[in-house]
Amino acid sequence: MNNQFSILDGKALLFRTMKEKGLTFNDVFQKIILFMGQDPAGKYRLMLGTDSHAHGDETVFATVIVLHRKGKGAWACLRKIRHPRRYDSLHEKISMETSLTEEIASLFTEAHKMDMIDIVLPHLYKGSSFTLEGHIDIGSEQHNKTRIFIQEMVARMQSVGLEPKIKPESIAAYGVANRHTK
Repeated sequence: MNNQFSILDGKALLFRTMKEKGLTFNDVFQKIILFMGQDPAGKYRLMLGTDSHAHGDETVFATVIVLHRKGKGAWACLRKIRHPRRYDSLHEKISMETSLTEEIASLFTEAHKMDMIDIVLPHLYKGSSFTLEGHIDIGSEQHNKTRIFIQEMVARMQSVGLEPKIKPESIAAYGVANRHTK
């Protein structure tokens, strides 16, 4: 039973992959564990990120969970929300994207994190690793209007136990999620 609901639209938190729809977080977590179990000595980055795009009077938000196994592929899923409101304030838009990423991060309990760490732990001497990252669609370049929000959004990611990444390292947000907001 899935009793997890989104902060933005109050609907059940359901995800999809290229092949499957209607996945609960428990389904997603089991797929992550299976993917990691295929190569316990791998170098893993679990990346969470959100991007959005306004279309007329609505805003489309896409939040992704990407598990990258360095040099050996990735597994990903997505949650897409159409919110019947246009977010014109850049700060409000970035803040909502960060909130949706934090929402997904909150689903990964300490027990979930330990289950993932336990897979790679016996293989540390072979170079295995695991990081949990929060990707934010902001950049520090002088021309980037979002740079004024870096300190605030980075602190928010750190507060929920994520290693924050901004452009150009925040590929889950500006690269993967972005493709699903158009």
